[in-house]
Parts: sequence; structure tokens; C-alpha cells
Amino acid sequence: MNIHKDMNNVEIAKLLRSIAAAYEIKDKNKNRFKIIAYQRAADAVEHLSSEAKDLWDEGSLSDVSGIGEAIASHLGEIFKTGKSTHFQKVAKGIPNSVFELVTVSGIGPRTAPILVEKLKLSNKKPLADLLKKAEKGKIEKLEGFGKDSQEAFIASIKEMRGRKKRHLLNYAIHISEEIISWMEKKKECLRVDTLGSLKRKASTVGDIDMAVSTNNPKVVIEHFCNYKNANRVIERGEHTASIILPGNIQVDLMVQRPEGYGALLQHFTGSKHHNIALREYAKGLSPSLSLSEYGIKKKVKDKWSKVKGFSTEKDFYNYLEMEWIPPELREDMGEIEVAISNKIPKLLELKDVKADLQIHSDFDIETSHDVGASSMKDIIKKADLLGYEYIAFTEHNPSHSKHKDNQLYDLIKRKRDVIEEINSTLKGKSKHSVKYVFNSLEIDILPNGNLPINDRALDLLDFALISIHSSFRQSREIMTERILNALKHPKVKILAHPTGRKLGEREGVEINWEKVFDYCRSNNKWLEINADPMRLDLPDFLVKEAISNGIKITLGTDAHHIDHMDNMQYGVYVARRGWATKDNMVNTRGFEEFKKMIE
Repeated sequence: MNIHKDMNNVEIAKLLRSIAAAYEIKDKNKNRFKIIAYQRAADAVEHLSSEAKDLWDEGSLSDVSGIGEAIASHLGEIFKTGKSTHFQKVAKGIPNSVFELVTVSGIGPRTAPILVEKLKLSNKKPLADLLKKAEKGKIEKLEGFGKDSQEAFIASIKEMRGRKKRHLLNYAIHISEEIISWMEKKKECLRVDTLGSLKRKASTVGDIDMAVSTNNPKVVIEHFCNYKNANRVIERGEHTASIILPGNIQVDLMVQRPEGYGALLQHFTGSKHHNIALREYAKGLSPSLSLSEYGIKKKVKDKWSKVKGFSTEKDFYNYLEMEWIPPELREDMGEIEVAISNKIPKLLELKDVKADLQIHSDFDIETSHDVGASSMKDIIKKADLLGYEYIAFTEHNPSHSKHKDNQLYDLIKRKRDVIEEINSTLKGKSKHSVKYVFNSLEIDILPNGNLPINDRALDLLDFALISIHSSFRQSREIMTERILNALKHPKVKILAHPTGRKLGEREGVEINWEKVFDYCRSNNKWLEINADPMRLDLPDFLVKEAISNGIKITLGTDAHHIDHMDNMQYGVYVARRGWATKDNMVNTRGFEEFKKMIE
């Protein structure tokens, strides 16, 4: 394990997962709660919009849900000394190569030590060594593995190597908001904006690009380079500058005078394909037009006019005889043709959302997955603050392997009884915007497509979500049939985080979407946009395709703490990138209409 004083969130999360793996390797049953605690802490760090080190400096790291005082104390020792006595003690005797292997999808704490021992893997470059030996067919010869495991490991390692370093959208937005606040301290900064994939609200962001409108570029550039959190300045020019933040995050700034600022915004928001298509369209106009970050030129009698500047993007697009195109749509997916016809749809807005349809409370129904950290009471209070009319409690299903059918039924009935009592208190209470809470579950789709709960227990639910949490590498045909089989039950309404992807960690499963869309349309099933910033699943391009196929879309934060309920905005961004309007969504409907939709 690589431990040092300046660890960023990505490194810390990896370290915490390594400690969880160490506990599991050494004594799985005895330390079950410690394993869960470290896994939760890793998740919490990954979701932070600030660096953990900064929160520790402020004395607020232990206040973060999922971290707590003990783990915060261990991390504090690292930030102070560059080491952790406790972590080193827990990991003692376990080769570093084991911790590297558990970062590979499909290799867990039980499997990793076996591979290291049997294959005598290098401690310096274990993944490269494992890949080399897998490609030589040595894994399939080991007892308990086989050819399928070998091929899965090869695919996972190559997938990891192919990933570029990108930041989750919520993290990039937080960084940009802090910089915007810093820049706005100078009166010379007339306006500050994000650019590129961040402005288009893509699921992940590389470098963070920003722009400032000003009549005094020199003062603005100097102020930017003096940003309080900058580690170093890597470029400082008359109209551009670049700085490096903790975590090796690069932020690039461009400045432009107000009269040309709109053209700069349009040009550097992109996307590349949108701008190429826009330029081709402009060339075909009469007279021909040339577009740049400075404005637009006309070609008259083989001579170019002076550049015409634009103070706003709206003026820029209107000059091209089209309506303004929202940044989320600028991906060359037909938006230019629609804008020319003045038919850009009114995209979904956060204020349109009336419910959160995936929330996990701390009500323990003995699931094998993670339990929520907030009470039903606190979740309802948070939902009131968000102005929701209804919510759904969608805890993971009870562990099927640890319970008999009658025990499963009793656990789910106990939860239903509690929710019925809650609903009796909500009736006619004007202090609550929440009129009703629905009794639901997020249910695993087993590898064979069956559900781990029988019909008698399912009948206790108002409706169910189903999702994939295992066997991610099944073939496209098997995975498709698995999903379709699980969707058949009348209580099942929503396919949650449909591709199963985790951004930066795991690609989505292979599915025949045409078949899934056909089934959902014919049987009134819905697809979820999961607003967890690590998922943002259904991806935007599939949202657009689903909508064009007449499929209704739901939004759920997958919240495991009340703070996560604020992530709904990220689901809205995905919906907007998928061209979704209020009418395409399920939880923009009022309570009475939604109730009829699930009956």
C-alpha cells in the first residue's frame, strides 16, 4: 500500500478498500462490521466534493457520513505523519500485490491471495504479471478457476489500462464553483463560466476549462494564478493561464472582452462534433460564414468581412438563423437541424421533479448489500425540504441465502407495517409536502433471471425495482434474457441502474437494447436514471434512444444517506443530455397520477 501525506481522494478510497480487503482476508466473520465500515468510508470519500485532507484541516472529516471518528483519526495520522500505525498493523503479512489485484473487477479478497501464491506474482507489477500469465493460459489450469475466469481477468485488466483519468461530474462542479467564487471577488471579472464537457454536464470531466469576461485581462489572469488552492502555475499568458490543484487536477482559464465573450463560450463549450457540424452548416449559407472563438465573418465576393463579435451565445446562434441550443445537447445528435426549425424541446428541470424513486433507509431487513445510514423519519424531513410529493423506500432485498421464504416474508411485512403507520401520520398533515411513502425494494436479478423473493412476499410491495449486482460478464444474449425474465413479474416496474456501470471502475453490461425497449414499451415497464454521480446510469445516449422508443424514465438518487438526496440534479443533467422533457419522466407526475400508474 502506498501511503503518503498528500494522498488525494482517489488514493484514500483505494487505501480504505485495501483495509477492508485485509480484514476480509484475515478474519471475515469476526470483522464483518469493520469490513462494511471501511467499504462505506471508501464510498464516502469517493463521493466527496472536497479533498478529504481539506476537510480534516477544517476539523470536519469525522462529520462526513460513512467516515466517523475512528477512520478520520487514522486518516489524520496519515495527513500529519505520512503513515498509519493502525493500517500498517491490519495489512501486516499481506503482500502489496494482493491489494493491487483486488482493484480488478472480478478479483476479490478470497481470490487475490490464491492467485498471488499459486502464480508467484511480482510484488512490483502484479497486474502486468497476472495479465502475462493469463494470456499464456496459466490461470485456467488452477483449481477453482477455469477458462472463463481467465478471460474475464484479461478483459478487466485491459479495461483498466484503457481508462483515461477523468473526474466525476459532481467533483468537477464543486471545484469549478469554488474557483468561480474566488474569481468573483475581483470586480474586473464581469462574468465567469465553465466550458467544455463540464458545461455540457458530461458524466465525467478531464481538465476543467473556464472563461472570464473582462476589460482587464491582466488583473484577472493574476488573480486566477493566485488562487488559494493552486499547487503551482504551469502557464501564464496575456489571455490564458493554467494551474494545478491538489490531486493533479488541471484548470485552464481563458479571458475575453465582453463584446466577444459569447463567441468564446460557444466555441469552447463544444463538443468538437457539434462545432464541426455547425461550421459545415455556416459554410453552406449564402453568403458563406466562418465561425471562430472571436465571432463570425462573412465571405462576400471572395473577400472576408471583419469579424463580428457576440456578447452572448444566444446572439451567436440567432445570427445563424437558429435558436439557442442548450449546452447539454451540443453533441451533433440532430440538435442543429432541430434548432433551425425552432423546435428545441423544453428540457427537464430540477424543479419539475416531484419524487425520488430510489432511497435506502436504515430499516434493517437483513440484506446482503449495504444498508442506508438515515432513518425513514429523517429521509421524509429531507424530502419535505426538497418539496417532494412522494418518495419510495427501496432497501435492498433481504439476503436469500440466509433466510427461508417465511423469514423473507416476515421481514418485508415488518417493513410494510412500519410504512403503513408512517402514511397514517402523513394524511392531512399540511406541514409535510410529502403526501405518501411507497413500500418498495431494490431486488437483485439472479444470474438465471429469477428474483430471490417469492410471489407471496412480492405482493406486500407497492412496486419493485430490479437491478444487476453480480455476474456482469454474461454474454449479450444471456444478459438480455436474464433482464427480460426478471421484468415479467407484475410488481416489477423499474429496471434500476440498467447497465450496471460504475464510472472509472466498471463498464456496463452487454444488452440487446432493442429487445429491452420493445418489452418495456409493450409491458409498461420503466428505465431508471440513477443519479448517483458514480453511476449516472442509464447513460445519456440510451436515454435518448429509450425516449424515441416511447419508454418512460424514472429518476432515483440511490441515496444511502439524506445528503445523497441532493444528487438528483445529476440525474436531471443526464436526462437533459438525453433530450428528456417533463413529459418523458415518471416522477414529474403528481402523487395521484403516479399512484394510478403503478396500480
